[in-house]
Amino acid sequence: MTIPLKCPRFLGQNTLIIIIIVGILFGLPVILKAPRVEADLTEISVPKNSGELALIEGNSLLPISNPNNPEEKPIRRIMVVVTGYSSTVDQTDSDPFVTAAGTLVREGIAANNFWPFGTKIKIPELFGDKVFVVEDRMSWEKGNYHIDIWFPDYWQALNFGAKQTYIEILEN
Repeated sequence: MTIPLKCPRFLGQNTLIIIIIVGILFGLPVILKAPRVEADLTEISVPKNSGELALIEGNSLLPISNPNNPEEKPIRRIMVVVTGYSSTVDQTDSDPFVTAAGTLVREGIAANNFWPFGTKIKIPELFGDKVFVVEDRMSWEKGNYHIDIWFPDYWQALNFGAKQTYIEILEN
């Protein structure tokens, strides 16, 4: 089915198509590009009862996971696919030792595209009571119900494979 384009007589149909394509190519990146906001923190006041906090990129604070905290209770249980990744350029971006949250990779880091940074999860069937913190993102091709767990070695991540299991999202 062909839909004819109607345009003024002085413009040809090809000219109208070229104008539309040029408008999309030059207008779309400007619309999609978010402005970068620089924050300069001169003073940080942290309540004494807040526990340990990690300073991320100088402008936000994330709680550091405490696996022995009895106050953390599961608020939701979800079936997900769990895979492993390591700090290699083919599995990450050009800076493989820095998470999307701006922290250095370490034991207990999880990647997910749906939950906000700082979300604490447990994977009881695979890791018992160990608490993981979402501080990284994954490829856009992976869905919201996919978790990547960081391993210090490529072969550990590869040998971990892919497992379908329940995770528990914790409340603070």
